[in-house]
Formats: sequence, C-alpha cells, structure tokens
Amino acid sequence: MSKAEKTKEFIIEKTAPIFNMKGYSGTSMSDMTDATGLTKGAIYGNFENKDDVAIAAFRYNVKKLQDTFNNEIEKQVTFKAKLLVYPRLYSNYYDLKVTQGGCPILNTASEADDTHPVLKKMAERVLLIWKDKLVQLIKQGILAGEFKADSIDPERTALTIIAIIEGAIMIAKATGEVKNLNIVMLSLNKIIEDLE
Repeated sequence: MSKAEKTKEFIIEKTAPIFNMKGYSGTSMSDMTDATGLTKGAIYGNFENKDDVAIAAFRYNVKKLQDTFNNEIEKQVTFKAKLLVYPRLYSNYYDLKVTQGGCPILNTASEADDTHPVLKKMAERVLLIWKDKLVQLIKQGILAGEFKADSIDPERTALTIIAIIEGAIMIAKATGEVKNLNIVMLSLNKIIEDLE
C-alpha cells in the first residue's frame, strides 16, 4: 500500500464514526481535521470533497457491519442458525461496537432521504443486497427441508426481518434503552424459530 493509500485509509477510519454519529450534514470540516489531526488541505488532497469522504465512510461502516455478520453466518451449519445470527448479534449490537453511532444503514437512509441523493441510493442498494441475502437463506432453508415450504414467502419474510431489526434499533436509539432492542430481538428470534 502506498503512502497516499495509507493516508486515505486513515482518513476514512477516523472520520467513519463521526459521519455515522453526526450524519453528513452534522459533520464539519473541523470534525474531520480534529479526528485525523490533518489539515483541510491534506484531507482534500486525498478526497475531492466532503461528499467523497462521506461516501467512503459509509462504505467503510457498512463493510464492517457486513463482515461481522457474514463471518458469524459462515460458521453456522443450518439455515435456521444462519438466520438466528441476526437477532443474536443485534441483541448485543452496542456491546459489539461494530460501528459507533449505531446502524450505518438506518442512520444514512434516515438522513440522506431528503438531503443527499447519492448516499440515499447507496443505502437503498445495501438494503436490497441484505434483503436478497436473507431471501436466499430462506429459500435454501426451504429446499433443505428446514423451513415450511407451503406457508413462507421468502421476500416478505426477509423484508419483515429487516424492518424488525431497523425498527428495533430506531426505538433503542430514540429511547436510549438498549433493553428495547433486546426485547424486539426476542420476538424476531421467535419468528425465525417458527419458520420450521
């Protein structure tokens, strides 16, 4: 890795938590220079503008999130166990400290809805990839005979899982009560168990 690539990676690593906590609009140049210890010129010597930094930070945060879940999913043998990774890890999401400030998908989708079309599109793309991954796990579970073939709509179930997770994170953030996240994850756990 070249010095320029290392500097760029350093900027992303240091600013990603700030963008995830404060959002695109709330993150200032002084936030970025304070976090990195670099000058404005050094940051913009590696990125064209604030948009480029925010996009790279979003990708970084999402990759951390996806890697954490994918690594755990790959360890599981059954499709039910793979799906149960979601309520299990999300129950401990704030202890895992995967990304500071909570779920980057929820944070970015909420803020970018009216303010940043590029980030909004990126959040949408990540959600659709997640949905497709869940749909595949559910379909594979049906083919393997783990889940009821006659009463499960894989797409509806996948979207429901995502909505429950993201809704639970929003409730936990709004109330400041992590226990609310845990309560909802128990309900999601039951929904997955009932797929059999």
